[in-house]
Amino acid sequence: AFGVKHTEGVSVDVLFRGHAEPEAVSSAGTQWPLDEGTVLRFSMSRASSEVNDNKVRSGIPGVGPPQGENILPQLFLTGVGISLDVDADRDGVVEKNSPNKASWAWGPEGHGAILLVSCDKEFPFIPPSDCDSEQVFNREDLLDMAQMVLRTEGPQRLPRGYEIVLSISVNDADKVGVFHVQSNSSCWQRYVQVLGRRKLFHTVPYPGGAAELDFFVEGLRFPDETFPGLVSIHVSLLEPLGIPHSPIFTDTVMFRVAPWIMTPNTLAPANLFVCSMKDNYLFTKEIQSLVAKAGCKLKVCFGYINRGDRWMQDEIEFGYTHAPHKSFPVVLDSPRERGMEQLPAKELLGPDFGYVHKEPLFEAVASLDSFGNVEVSPPVCVAGKEYPLGRILIGSSFPVSAGRRMTRLVRDFLYAQRVQAPVELYSDWLAVGNVNEFVTFVPTSDKKRFRMLLASPAACYRLFREKQKEGQGEATMFKGYSGTDTKRVTINKVLSNEALAQQNQYAQRCIDWNRDILKKELGLLEEDIIDMPALFKLDKEGKAVPYFPNTVTMMVLARVLGIPKPFGPVAGGECCLERRIRALLEPLGLCCRFLEDVSSYHGSLGEVHCGTSVQRRPFAFKWWHFTP
Repeated sequence: AFGVKHTEGVSVDVLFRGHAEPEAVSSAGTQWPLDEGTVLRFSMSRASSEVNDNKVRSGIPGVGPPQGENILPQLFLTGVGISLDVDADRDGVVEKNSPNKASWAWGPEGHGAILLVSCDKEFPFIPPSDCDSEQVFNREDLLDMAQMVLRTEGPQRLPRGYEIVLSISVNDADKVGVFHVQSNSSCWQRYVQVLGRRKLFHTVPYPGGAAELDFFVEGLRFPDETFPGLVSIHVSLLEPLGIPHSPIFTDTVMFRVAPWIMTPNTLAPANLFVCSMKDNYLFTKEIQSLVAKAGCKLKVCFGYINRGDRWMQDEIEFGYTHAPHKSFPVVLDSPRERGMEQLPAKELLGPDFGYVHKEPLFEAVASLDSFGNVEVSPPVCVAGKEYPLGRILIGSSFPVSAGRRMTRLVRDFLYAQRVQAPVELYSDWLAVGNVNEFVTFVPTSDKKRFRMLLASPAACYRLFREKQKEGQGEATMFKGYSGTDTKRVTINKVLSNEALAQQNQYAQRCIDWNRDILKKELGLLEEDIIDMPALFKLDKEGKAVPYFPNTVTMMVLARVLGIPKPFGPVAGGECCLERRIRALLEPLGLCCRFLEDVSSYHGSLGEVHCGTSVQRRPFAFKWWHFTP
């Protein structure tokens, strides 16, 4: 038989061969049969106050020197408590040794810590955004970061040769940065990067006793086609017996990088951005009253920064990023490189205003890469599946044919965010090829909370036939129109134009294809859709352009709609298109304002929405409660 004795700080279990459960050893020193395969398992029940202050003795009593003294082999132990902790329950507090800190789960009952990409710029005189810098210039930088705490407990010093090391994998090195404070005797502090692109491990000076060391963690990039968004950080206790030192204990925490989230028209507007051009002064002046009525601010981009580029929506898309400890807006810069390319980085990037740019290295950029081709629906429910942040809409070519498509880099980036699962539509039938030319969303106060508006040549032809039957076939279109085409166009001429009718039948088929996709993928019924009268004509390449200003391509500021003035047939002193649109939208509590945009936008194949971009308030919904 053999016996085991141990101090109070040690727990000992004996596991015999063939037994499923071990037996606990009391400090009194019970004896057990000495059988082959018997295993002793030691663990520390508390941290040591001194090195080697706990011990275990095991052996055969009575076997010893001639005097018969009981001398048993002794094992000296030092207990060190190490815990790497994060906010795994997402309540803004770093809890101690959460059982869920090393994994990540979606949903309201999920767990796992969250990182923000530090894509804003707190210090104005440093060229890149914060995530491109390995330095922290002020404490505001730290507010963007997730807190991580290393808790230790033990003797005032570690046994000789032992080390505590923080580490990340090579794969995570370009995705996460970790900072820690350094102090000197003059009370001066600075935060240095201890893990990141060029630092895979960091030896942590052991503080002794019971201590907490604060670290600050930032994301360096958003999820994308090669990065699912998860990063892990490890702390290990290394012993000096191996070369290199070998870990005898490792604790791990896992973070998910917060996604970039788009904001639909149903969210409240904060700022409206528009370019100042020589030919849009009256347009800019007119939208000032809309902005005031909607309770947001007008931000004008002047010539020194827009450099003759008027297409604000095509250049940028506003969104935001969100974690339990903080949220801030982030502008996504399109790969389209024209006059306004400096706007996002030079005018928008700043404290608590992030910036991200996706530029393909080898793919050619087309008009479908403009962000008029990226929209997002309001929250929807599809066959029992909730999408509380809506779904992104992307225009593409017809599924079974070659054609223009969005650059894979941008498309994959949108898919990788996961919280607004994209829906791909057919937009290549249009000359510009953007989804905002045939679909948009407006807020309502009823149970549905929104309506989807679709451009509809069929609705326009129905309206014109109604007016023709009422004896208004000679009502003239384009009165006061500032475009170059001054020919007299009447309802009768439009209805008798067979070529135009065939072209619009084609356009209607393309829209109907998208209508079916949208109904299926957004869970919509026919009563959720409003058909907006529209006409198209085909250019020399067989692509569709608006016949008159496209009213679907509108600006939505809460309940105030800035709609392109269609210059439709005037009957009874009023444009019949405007009258019909008011009849469709105003009963929903919406205010329709028709804006003349022919010279400023429509003449260049754009409309009100193309020349403006709205920054909106974020969702109240916490994205981590969603389950993809």
